[in-house]
Amino acid sequence: MTRVEKYLSTVKPYPKQEEFFTANTSRIAYGGARGGGKSWAMRTKFILLALSHKGIQILLLRRTFPELRENHIIPLQKALLKIATYKESTKEFIFKNGSRIKLGYCQNESDVLQYQGQAYEVIGMEEATQFTYMQYVALTESNRLSGNVRGFSPRMYFTCNPGGVGHEWVKRLFIDRNYTEGERKEDYTFVPSTVYDNEYLISQNPEYVRTLEALPPLRRKAMLYGDWDAFEGQYFPEFSREKNVCTPFEIPDDWNRFIAFDYGLDMTACLWFAYPQNRECIYVYRELYRPSLILSEAAKEIVRMTGDEKIRWAVASPDLGGRRQDSGKTGFDILSSSGLSGVLAANNSRIAGWRMIRELLRENEEGQIRLKFFENCLNIIRTLPRLTFDERVPEDVSSTPHELTHAPDALRYGVMSLGFMPGDAPRKREVFSDPYAEFREVKRESYLKFLTS
Repeated sequence: MTRVEKYLSTVKPYPKQEEFFTANTSRIAYGGARGGGKSWAMRTKFILLALSHKGIQILLLRRTFPELRENHIIPLQKALLKIATYKESTKEFIFKNGSRIKLGYCQNESDVLQYQGQAYEVIGMEEATQFTYMQYVALTESNRLSGNVRGFSPRMYFTCNPGGVGHEWVKRLFIDRNYTEGERKEDYTFVPSTVYDNEYLISQNPEYVRTLEALPPLRRKAMLYGDWDAFEGQYFPEFSREKNVCTPFEIPDDWNRFIAFDYGLDMTACLWFAYPQNRECIYVYRELYRPSLILSEAAKEIVRMTGDEKIRWAVASPDLGGRRQDSGKTGFDILSSSGLSGVLAANNSRIAGWRMIRELLRENEEGQIRLKFFENCLNIIRTLPRLTFDERVPEDVSSTPHELTHAPDALRYGVMSLGFMPGDAPRKREVFSDPYAEFREVKRESYLKFLTS
């Protein structure tokens, strides 16, 4: 029996932990909720790697030394008795095959710099959301071959819960899967787990499970269920990825489509909407989210992305109605001359618009969800649940951080342009009509083909 087989005979991972063990991308994260056996999974995976790959160099980090000692040094000393030698002065375990597990902590922002210039085939960040993005980036520079191992691809492992200073970068990479230049989605794997996946904890410590179940609603969503969109002060706690985000599908030809967008030099956010004839639900099926576009460029890009689709109406930021001093033209004039004719000023009722979105996000009396987003609409999915309350106007959304407001404003313009509440039964004798039919009768000749019904 090999050393690996012998050690494997002493451990029994749960299915989610096995999934974490067998993942082979370059960035692998595990967890989401409390009680899923994250620390054990990280330690055990690193022991297996050290036993399997002669000379491999492994770095395991926590944010503070007390956490490191309690969660890893002491348990590893017990697990590696007679298997590896622990050096207290350097806080590392040395294996007989030359492999090494180095333990460290980064309590201060600059502590991570001590690992620059060093090489580790494997780096683990325990409770990754407690580390800053700068610390993560600095560690990626040390995740490379040390020269001691052949046939092994460097990789990083993470365990995490929602919240903390690193919430945003962990969520972006592993939950939202919203990647920037140089990042590849195929490099990232997330294995979600909850306390209900931990058979030992459920059977041996049911009081802990009940403690999690008794947490306040938002805290419970994050810690018990691993909901990355739940936090205190959240304006839309109704938002649920499970219920409000769906897999894209081909939209039937007889569905109604419309467009709403918010424009600013810092960001153009445009959303495409569709709903069936029975009006039971509206879907956001496409988005444009791009900075630094001048208005004419934004109009041309919206036309290009729309293609031959039949769009019934379009609304945009009402401030585009103001005339430019240099040309005397309004923003709507510029849209028209750039190929996007017939766009109307959106209803800018903020509180009423936010209330309507809130109603559409939650289930109605029949259990229907009436607002859904295709999963490719990354930025509205990312920004909507991050909105917080305005401190001065409690019923309104905070305007800071400003970057978060563009796509939700476009969403608000869109739902306010409907003229009906999705999911509500039509009144007797009600005949479906285009809310902008009267406008189109006047402007029909100038209305673009892609904006006609």
